[in-house]
Amino acid sequence: MKTEYTEEQKYIRAKKNVEKVKEFYMSFFAYLVVIPFLIFLNLKFSPEFQWFWFPLIGWGIGLIFHALSAFNHNLLFGKKWEDRKIKEFIEKDKN
Repeated sequence: MKTEYTEEQKYIRAKKNVEKVKEFYMSFFAYLVVIPFLIFLNLKFSPEFQWFWFPLIGWGIGLIFHALSAFNHNLLFGKKWEDRKIKEFIEKDKN
């Protein structure tokens, strides 16, 4: 069972995908700016404990999931799952 999308639905999906990619790039740029600053602060003022690894790794993991969501959401849930859920919500609204 293949779901056919209208041009308007395709446009809306494409627009959402563009927004996700744009959000990812903004977050990645912030990561590239903030993390070196945190490393500098840490090594300049308290080099005995390297706490910068915590935000570097934590934010990095979040960025990886953000990238998966923005560029290839099929890896997270799959297109069929998404289509099935959309159809389920449409059927719920009809009833």
